[in-house]
Amino acid sequence: MKIIVGSTNRAKIGAVRDAFASIGIQAEVTGADTDSGVAAQPIGDAETMTGARNRALAAVKAGSHNFAIGLEGGVKELDGRLFICNWGALALPDGTVFTAGGAQIPLPEEVAEPVRGGEELGPVMEAYTAKADIRQTGGAVGVFTEGMVGRPDMFAHIVLLLAGQWKFSAGDAGGRQGQ
Repeated sequence: MKIIVGSTNRAKIGAVRDAFASIGIQAEVTGADTDSGVAAQPIGDAETMTGARNRALAAVKAGSHNFAIGLEGGVKELDGRLFICNWGALALPDGTVFTAGGAQIPLPEEVAEPVRGGEELGPVMEAYTAKADIRQTGGAVGVFTEGMVGRPDMFAHIVLLLAGQWKFSAGDAGGRQGQ
């Protein structure tokens, strides 16, 4: 099986590879530089989901793969706090798209404030942690969960939600009657 990810981000590519391996599907997973078509810092579930969908649809056109996956991280306001939000999309060559959302946790105010002011979360987190390339590794979720859940883990969960929908649609759901 060949899967293309609509990103060259190591955390996203690794998440896809690991998620499929965890369900017994060995896949050749590659990444492609795609445009999300949304702001560099997506705000809200709708914009973040749109970015994931756009990445998946752009990537599925990038060669002969079984399908493409787009993953997008964003932020959203909820109950007076700024939360991280994450979305994924799986696009088939025929144009079918499955979507799923993932974990959400609030950001500390010292991180939320510059993001609300228009800065991108990645660079804010790099300044906050004094670590470069945090988006390629544990991400904000890794920092604020003491490494118990990293960015790859969070995206892998979304990928499993996407894979489950894809398998269900193909009639691969075990135990279904009449199929």
